[in-house]
Amino acid sequence: MSKIKILFLNIKNVIIGQLSPQKIKERLETMKSFWKSVPEQVQRLSILLILIIVAFFIVRALLVPSDFGKYGHYRASAVDEIISQELRYAGSKACNECHDDIAESKTKGYHRNISCEVCHGAGYEHTQDPSEIVLEAPRDRGYCPLCHEYLTSRPTGFPQIVSSSHNPMKPCISCHEPHDPKPPETPRECAACHAEIARTKSVSHHVYIACTRCHNAPEGHKISPREFLPSKPQSREFCGQCHAKKSEETKGIPQIDPTSHNSRYVCWQCHYPHLPEAR
Repeated sequence: MSKIKILFLNIKNVIIGQLSPQKIKERLETMKSFWKSVPEQVQRLSILLILIIVAFFIVRALLVPSDFGKYGHYRASAVDEIISQELRYAGSKACNECHDDIAESKTKGYHRNISCEVCHGAGYEHTQDPSEIVLEAPRDRGYCPLCHEYLTSRPTGFPQIVSSSHNPMKPCISCHEPHDPKPPETPRECAACHAEIARTKSVSHHVYIACTRCHNAPEGHKISPREFLPSKPQSREFCGQCHAKKSEETKGIPQIDPTSHNSRYVCWQCHYPHLPEAR
């Protein structure tokens, strides 16, 4: 029996049920009298709505696989299809069994949550025949920038570079050990990681103010930036050192009266400190 025929039989049973011919006739008369009492425009909309609902169930009966929803919100046969696929990836645990020295280094590094096969490719065949199937490490400069090329959408503090100017012509792994990619030397400037802020500050009146004038950054911040966070001003008096009236700083700097100028807020809640003239 086709799906459409079963569908219509189900609709018929819902509307009519197990009724005698007399009861069916009475029900139809009641429905007919009710239908005549409905305004004509509502009748037309109702017919259109019924056609749409019927069309939906017909299309659904034709397109939804018969085994859909047997185990969950997917085709039951999809499980067998997945099982039948050829194995390609081995997983990091299989890598760690042989490369335990690298695994130990990697678990302490910034790449500890990245699977080995992200960089080295599918490794199942390698685990079956390590001497014949050898995985390669990416050595061209186009690979690492997939994650570390400067993009404004990436979070502040995430290591980023401009590959065209950052040690051009040199492979990334010539300076960075990929399993624990700490920088070979401590960054001398904040712009090494905070490129977006540096670009914004470069066109601001604060361009010549050192980052450390406003931020107290622990030495460990340069190596583990998310474990050692820099501080930022928490009081209005800090900005008032330059911007309060009668300040001893150079004349020409915009100055306000801190007692009356939005006294409920800290300055950086209204003024972006790296580009304070933008509002």
